[in-house]
Amino acid sequence: MSSKIILLPGDGIGPEITAPTLELLEALGTGFDYEEHAFGGAAIDAHGTALTDATLAACKAADAVLLAAVGGPKWDTTDPSKPRPEQGLLGLRKGLGLYANLRPVRPLEALYDASPLKREVIDGTDLLVVRELTGGIYFGEKTRSADSASDLCTYTRAEIERIARVAFRAARRKVTSVDKANVIETSRLWREVVRELHAAEFSHVELEHVLVDNAAMQLVSNPADFDVIVTENMFGDILSDEAATLTGSIGMLPSASLGDPESPGLFEPVHGSAPDIAGMGVANPLAMFLSAALMLRHGLGMEAEAAAIESAVDRALADGLRTRDLGGSAGTHEATQAVLSNL
Repeated sequence: MSSKIILLPGDGIGPEITAPTLELLEALGTGFDYEEHAFGGAAIDAHGTALTDATLAACKAADAVLLAAVGGPKWDTTDPSKPRPEQGLLGLRKGLGLYANLRPVRPLEALYDASPLKREVIDGTDLLVVRELTGGIYFGEKTRSADSASDLCTYTRAEIERIARVAFRAARRKVTSVDKANVIETSRLWREVVRELHAAEFSHVELEHVLVDNAAMQLVSNPADFDVIVTENMFGDILSDEAATLTGSIGMLPSASLGDPESPGLFEPVHGSAPDIAGMGVANPLAMFLSAALMLRHGLGMEAEAAAIESAVDRALADGLRTRDLGGSAGTHEATQAVLSNL
């Protein structure tokens, strides 16, 4: 029986990068069964909510979920009573129990000159950001009045242990646990739990604790020193986007959000919906392609097919493919054909 994939094209450039990704997957002969649902702003327009119960149920019953991008000025609001596209993302992560967000960052030599950092700084960088995805300040109780607002940040020992375990298992040589233990109480618990887990189960892996402000500085001054970074939800959100600059464009970064083995994973590019270029045919589809590769690897156990996509992207870039965000002129169609020709 073929695997069931839920497609969430979303908003902006989302549909434009979803279609060529399906073309790429079909070229591999995967033969998946696809089902498309409105999500984010598109779902707000159609149903009044960013994530419908029917879409969540379909995602729970699928083998994997492939998401493009959500959001745009049309749905921006500070009114807490109005729906926002991002609420769909939070609801999907919570509903599927996706507590671990993986963002690999590996600048390609062909794109070193596209990075704002010097070649010698990024050379050899190959790191993974492991972000806790369902706890912390994003999901804590919120209050709002005319003159004040609050967001509660809470973490439990069990939540910290399970994300730290993902990081230790992924590490080749070192885990860098990032917190703000000099100020924040949740960070003090975080550091304590990570240290105890390391001693009990993963003492063969090097462990270091780094304060988040120092980690932000080290990411752009000595990125090759990192192997696996593990951190809480908000810090991970910020640091993974900072790490994206190392590759030369946020249009190059994929991500995987994983939960328990029986839960389907969610795979999506790190970039947003780019409404300023939507409909122009110039969006970079490479992060979406690489997210599909992560889906094949982590969601469906298809390592050879995942490696084939990643290799085709690498070779296309080595042959000179450059989309606009990488300083070139190739559009979505040209980028797709370049990758397909190297598959």
